[in-house]
Amino acid sequence: MNLELKLSIKNLLGAKLRTLLNVLVLSISFVVIILLNSIMDGWDAQAKKDSIEWEFGKGQLLHNQYDPNDFFSILDGHGQIPENDIGLTPVFVHQATIYPQNRMMNTILKGADPNQKTTLLPTHKLLESKALLPAIIGKRMAEATNLKIGDELLVRWRDKNGAFDAAKITIVDVFNSNVPAIDLGQIWISIETLWSITGHKNEATLFIASDSFVNTNLDSWKFTSQKELLQNITDLVSQKKTGQSIVYLLLMGIALLAIFDTQVLSIYRRQKEIGTYIALGMTRLRVVRLFTLEGSIYSFLALILGGLYGSPLFYLLSKFGFPVPPADQKMGLALAETIIPVYSFKLVLGTVLLVLISATIVSYLPARKIAKLNPALALKGKQQ
Repeated sequence: MNLELKLSIKNLLGAKLRTLLNVLVLSISFVVIILLNSIMDGWDAQAKKDSIEWEFGKGQLLHNQYDPNDFFSILDGHGQIPENDIGLTPVFVHQATIYPQNRMMNTILKGADPNQKTTLLPTHKLLESKALLPAIIGKRMAEATNLKIGDELLVRWRDKNGAFDAAKITIVDVFNSNVPAIDLGQIWISIETLWSITGHKNEATLFIASDSFVNTNLDSWKFTSQKELLQNITDLVSQKKTGQSIVYLLLMGIALLAIFDTQVLSIYRRQKEIGTYIALGMTRLRVVRLFTLEGSIYSFLALILGGLYGSPLFYLLSKFGFPVPPADQKMGLALAETIIPVYSFKLVLGTVLLVLISATIVSYLPARKIAKLNPALALKGKQQ
């Protein structure tokens, strides 16, 4: 084995430019695979973390007739707050219409406890304000309505009897969240205020669970676990990774094709050398091993080269993040301004093994022909 290894290294060093090109292409594939996967893993981790902290908590308890994806379910999707509400933060959802800059826009009023600590929503700002009807909105809602802190806004709604009513609310805070589900088209006010103006006293549309909540069977309410709520993000990231796999296949295909062609050409041009090895007593298996090792060493050299220029790149991205264009942040997904890649041990090890195994297999395929060579003809350099 030591002899084959020494000969393989010697042959690769002798090839110079051909070896450098193969190693460079293979190293680019190695770096790109890790880079793209780490960005997707970073997005997955960031989106789930933000969604938990801002929207989902430890899970949600939804009214049976309420569907977050169905705007019209808001009308009937609410009920009286159950007695056993320990560890739950009630949220009451109600339809409304706003008139920013003499425009009419449909919106959703959401009432929450100003003292809640379950999410990062700055509902405490509602208590700090001296305005008659204080409200908070997200940065996306502020951009869509051209509102800022201190602005007053006319809001119209219907109470529980169907009668229209209207009042002016004051924007007391604009929060910055990466989760559009609590931002787009929504205005947050105190739940007590929303109960008072609508007449739906002590009612809620959903509850956000905290660490102290113990799941029990409650009439008219359905508990959705944190895992179920985050499933959409998991599915989306999986779909994105599947799409990116085309890029991986193309890059790996180009690199492995280059190694395959190099090995085929090498075996064709070095028939006299192969015949000499066999004539001197080296078994065909050892000669096959020699050429397979040459291909495998390409992958080792590619890992070293990729580590040399990839490590600084990975470090910079882990420190400063990968910038997300502003247009992508308005697509309704939980996207931060920058995504911090996550370089997991599983990702790095899996990519290393993929490169090593693939290069070894591609090197072995053309080397199998050596087992059928006639040493006498090989010594003469004749094709077989």
